[in-house]
Amino acid sequence: MALAVYLIPLPGIGSSGHAALSLLVFAIIMWISEFVPLAVTSMIILFIQPIIGIQSFKDAVIGFANPIIFLMIGGFIMADAIRESGLALRLTYTLLSKLGISADWTLFVSIFSTGLLSAWIENVVAFAMLLPVIREIVGLMGCENAEDGESNFAKSMVLGASFGSLAGGLATEIGTAPNLMAAAYTGIPFSNWMIFGFPLSIVLMLIIWRILLRVFPPEVRGAKNETIDDKLSLLGPMKRDEKITLFILSFAILLWVTAGWTGLDSYSVALIAGVLFIFTGVITWRDAQKNIDWGLIIFFGGALSLGSALLNTGAARWLIEDIIVALGSPSPLLITLVLMVLAVVITQVMSNIALSAILVPLSVTLAHTQHLPVGIYAVPVAIACSLSFLLPTADPTVAMAHGTGFVKLGDIPRSGIPLVIIGVILTIIVLFTIAKPFLVV
Repeated sequence: MALAVYLIPLPGIGSSGHAALSLLVFAIIMWISEFVPLAVTSMIILFIQPIIGIQSFKDAVIGFANPIIFLMIGGFIMADAIRESGLALRLTYTLLSKLGISADWTLFVSIFSTGLLSAWIENVVAFAMLLPVIREIVGLMGCENAEDGESNFAKSMVLGASFGSLAGGLATEIGTAPNLMAAAYTGIPFSNWMIFGFPLSIVLMLIIWRILLRVFPPEVRGAKNETIDDKLSLLGPMKRDEKITLFILSFAILLWVTAGWTGLDSYSVALIAGVLFIFTGVITWRDAQKNIDWGLIIFFGGALSLGSALLNTGAARWLIEDIIVALGSPSPLLITLVLMVLAVVITQVMSNIALSAILVPLSVTLAHTQHLPVGIYAVPVAIACSLSFLLPTADPTVAMAHGTGFVKLGDIPRSGIPLVIIGVILTIIVLFTIAKPFLVV
């Protein structure tokens, strides 16, 4: 299929862009089919680019210098520290003791905990912080063969946290990088975004909760409250490592929330926290590197490399511009729908930051040309770039969810496809009704 795409004449695109499109088809099929491990496909993406004339190997591996890679590494170290210190276990039992341990409400907590946190800090960090707690809950509920992808409850919990972090990031301008890109080009005030962003985020999280319960009906009912209370008693008072871990986590959250004043980016904060955990002896570097999923890092770096190839060769721009031109003079609603669909499809295999860097400026220009509110296209495009519910390549949180072993690759689109469709429809409804007056600077 990739060869067929390469051989079909495509006017208006150069040879390197043409080759990049064929590589895109190859990568999608290989990642979906898992004919070889995901990381191996990513390695093929790296060395094949200079061979078929897309870009040099030096340019191809630039994806591994993307800050998101280091955010993932810091997130892995933080997650390991939470687990090793015992804080995750204490937080798990305290949470279940207060809120109950039914499967439905435990999933609700998983989704909304990451979602509300992701409105203010990076999605991947919020997910990494909750992941150890999810592992503890899955074990507590008595799920069988969870790490072999055989437990519906484990699937829904880890996907709920991942999808919840994506939905939560829509609430504010700082929630995701595409939101920041849209805010930079449109100048929409922070408070204006929250007026439509928070309702959209909350409703989408509720939909995620109901869909996951329907697609993956839990096979467990829950545990007895007495069991939770007994385990809390056995833990005793907080230990040194738990206190240090809680302090470092609080410090990291403070740095993320105050990034606008300190000038520190979220990637640096994740590494600062990771180093502090090692300096204080909560974990050792030997332990940390054992628990970093390096295969996942290679896999995601290859995905970023593919996104770079599509961007640098003009293939992504060709896909976007030519399709819109082919539509003639459509209505704003149709343009919004087309842009969102394109963004949703491409962001599954391309960095949403790079994609928003292409689509958002074009969207703002298009809005100016049609004398429409400046954010009428840019905001839904930014939101669509975060509807990464279909593939592990779409977002680090989805990749990390798949990396747990709880979720098989085919499980992600099973729940993700209806979420993408509902997410697009819901976004259009919100933006063309309550949000429209707030899309003007």
